[in-house]
Amino acid sequence: MSDRVLASRRVLWDGQLIRGAVTVRGGIITAVEPGPAPLRSLDLGHDVLMAGLVDTHVHINEPGRTDWEGFRSATLAAAAGGITTLVDMPLNTTPVTTSVAALHTKIAATDGQLYVDVAFWGGVVPGNAAELAPMVTAGARGFKAFLCPSGIDDFPPVTEADLREVMPILRGAGVPLLVHAELESELSSVATDGDPRAYATYLHSRPKEMEDRAVALIVTLVRDTGCRAHIVHLSSATALDLVRAAKAEGLPLTAETCPHYLCLRAEEIPDGATGYKCAPPIREDANRDALWAALADGTLDFVVTDHSPCTPALKRLDTGNFADAWGGIASLQLGLRAVWTEAHRRGIGQTILGKWMAVGPAALAGFPDRGNLKVGARADLLRWRPESGGVVESASLLHKHATTPYAGRHLDGEIVDVWLAGDRIVENGAPLGRPRGRALVHPRGARG
Repeated sequence: MSDRVLASRRVLWDGQLIRGAVTVRGGIITAVEPGPAPLRSLDLGHDVLMAGLVDTHVHINEPGRTDWEGFRSATLAAAAGGITTLVDMPLNTTPVTTSVAALHTKIAATDGQLYVDVAFWGGVVPGNAAELAPMVTAGARGFKAFLCPSGIDDFPPVTEADLREVMPILRGAGVPLLVHAELESELSSVATDGDPRAYATYLHSRPKEMEDRAVALIVTLVRDTGCRAHIVHLSSATALDLVRAAKAEGLPLTAETCPHYLCLRAEEIPDGATGYKCAPPIREDANRDALWAALADGTLDFVVTDHSPCTPALKRLDTGNFADAWGGIASLQLGLRAVWTEAHRRGIGQTILGKWMAVGPAALAGFPDRGNLKVGARADLLRWRPESGGVVESASLLHKHATTPYAGRHLDGEIVDVWLAGDRIVENGAPLGRPRGRALVHPRGARG
């Protein structure tokens, strides 16, 4: 971890872009000084220097499904996308991360493979309440639960009774419950007898009411138990008032959304284009506008990718059958550029991106020294050019499979360099050197 001074005419510091210099010693930011570049500094010119991004919603799938994705490929893609810390989700692996033994197995699988730092969510499934507190001790930073089938048989959904049992445990351990908030009911059968290649058929099979009912249940449980809860990948605009009301009440509830809900819209998805399938689904343009407004007013707390890849065969690209295709969007390398492209189009400035894609996610995962360029923080830093851009070419993507709805799209912005604890891990857009990342298993709130 070499000492250095990085200077730029645009340093994102304290929510503002300033001309300044950032001093790094021993992997920590030791000074942020406004003014021109000092002698013997690395002058980044007009490029933006900001904290490295934090992504708390990533499905890496190792061990067990490394043909879908793995730690090496995922963290390479994350680095190339400006992400310096990510948190791995507990499902799509074998074994699923619902026990202390499974968590240890996953941590062992990271050895020698990480290009960025990786932390871990555990999972809540029926019957594993006794594992939760020991998993926190072993390094789990919180727990994910599904209110609907996850698509993985060994990660079944929980009931209200299950959550009433585990939420006091999580409250006592000081960790959040993360919820996939869709409740299947008679509403989920709407229009499922339509053309399975038509995107409208899939969209109508997962109406907003599924999310709304689930969010309402979680609000009630948070009120009753005092457990902190977080709604992942919220896509329903009609659920936003529930989140607003809960926050106004002072309940410990937060919510995220994702680049695909902010940047893509149902009206543009061709029939048979199963690369766009995800759950909850990408909704209409008016719904998208409401999500942007909710980010602006703080109802939605931040943006993370929900990178959820699989093999191309599982996306049913050959048949275009939405009913049979795996649901998930691969975007780990492209999140910042995608969000900035749409934000820029809407007249939203660069300074808010740090809050939405670094500060907020770091707070959820309990990382006080990450996601913010400030004295005393880790020197996880990102240099990028918002004014640049280009068409996404599949050959440039570093996650294991190039299947993504962003392929062929023009996205604004260019990731130039990335530093992890003061060491450069990306130079001129390309990862370099050996894997330098770590598995983060220290207690929540401890310095990493």
